[in-house]
Amino acid sequence: MNTTLLSRRAVLLGAATLSSGLMLGGATGALAADYPTRPIRIVVPYSAGGLTDVLARTLGERLTQRLGQPTIVDNKPGGAEQIATSMVAKSAPDGYTLLLSTMTGLAVNPGLYGPRLQYDPNKELTPVALVGSVPSIVVVHPDVPAKTMAELSTYAKANPGKLNYGSAGNGTPSHLAVEYYKRQNGVDAAHIAYKGGAPALQDLMAGNVQMMIAIAPEALPMVKSGKLRALAVTSHRRLATAPEIPTVQESGAKPLDASFWYAFVAPAGTPGEVVGKLNAALNAVLQEPAVRTRLAELNVEVGGGSPAVLVEQVRTDAARWKKVIDDAGIKID
Repeated sequence: MNTTLLSRRAVLLGAATLSSGLMLGGATGALAADYPTRPIRIVVPYSAGGLTDVLARTLGERLTQRLGQPTIVDNKPGGAEQIATSMVAKSAPDGYTLLLSTMTGLAVNPGLYGPRLQYDPNKELTPVALVGSVPSIVVVHPDVPAKTMAELSTYAKANPGKLNYGSAGNGTPSHLAVEYYKRQNGVDAAHIAYKGGAPALQDLMAGNVQMMIAIAPEALPMVKSGKLRALAVTSHRRLATAPEIPTVQESGAKPLDASFWYAFVAPAGTPGEVVGKLNAALNAVLQEPAVRTRLAELNVEVGGGSPAVLVEQVRTDAARWKKVIDDAGIKID
């Protein structure tokens, strides 16, 4: 049975989800017992040096040890992951081309771009494994008189038009997360879009915007240095590297899970035995003490599990973020 990312029902519902049945079938051809016999390419939809790239290289090195073949990281940034994803979707379904995708590529883009999306995750990709997730942190400029999420909501309601928030760009997770918070808590804030998380955080430190929900690896150094104030983390539990920061719910707001996750996918039609072998190898790598230590240093919460875990992650987030996109009227020009 061919493996595909999205179920027909999910398409009709307008949510980009991974079909729950796609990973359970057999190989489309002969058994792949001898896989792999040559190098495996890991395509990364972002530039070298970023967290996605670091994850690909860290995990790729360990996969080389376990599978006995080199892994080659190929950076293909641009188009909000569309360039890399389109290339992988059109690659041979033989297990030798993988994509280290993210929540953006699998769960957000389908609802954001609709029919203009350059790839069809319903038909062109198959899940391999959820790698892990990175919590976000609600940060404010030190001049904002709020030390908790409850105080932030009170301040925003009492000072309409005074609270601006930055994001890494229109439709990015840092944009969607604040829109979700606004609707959950009945507050308002004006959106200022930047070309990436780094310039948005720079402007936040300069006081040109007042708040942001940024991924932990980017925001924590500025919090630790006192240049920004952290109000809460968006995960269900506190960060091991910053246990003093409460969760959003602990800080007085409705729960907000704005974690940014990473996952391996392959072209649709990749034999089930190959997917199974890759999934088993990745799960073993994610349990290695050295890998877990490295991921903890990067504030990455380890994922793993069967492809079905990734299926459910995409299904849940696709529906949630599609609603935020529609409710906020977010458009991509």
